[in-house]
Amino acid sequence: MLQWIDEEVAIYAIIQLEIPRTVTKFISEIDFVSSAKEGDIVEIGIDVVKFGKTSITLTCSVRNKLTHNKILDVEKIIMVSLDETGAPVKHGKTKKEYVKDRLEKESNL
Repeated sequence: MLQWIDEEVAIYAIIQLEIPRTVTKFISEIDFVSSAKEGDIVEIGIDVVKFGKTSITLTCSVRNKLTHNKILDVEKIIMVSLDETGAPVKHGKTKKEYVKDRLEKESNL
């Protein structure tokens, strides 16, 4: 489950920051509320807590898609954008954006 969360959070952060070299810096403690069984369909919810200069802080919740029972919460995940040398790089983002908004913006150019 943690591997799935890390993967999903990385994809989400890369899309938000538009920097493909974005890595996990920190994951807070994980609060397991209930268990998931093999065959369960799970839903991973991610939301932005704040934008830093080179980072994005996220929160994550996993639940059973069919029963809506919460499986776990991760209060804080920090992802950092890196340049080609592996040094933190400023991303310039300050608010959450949706892909559909970017597509509309591009079509109006």
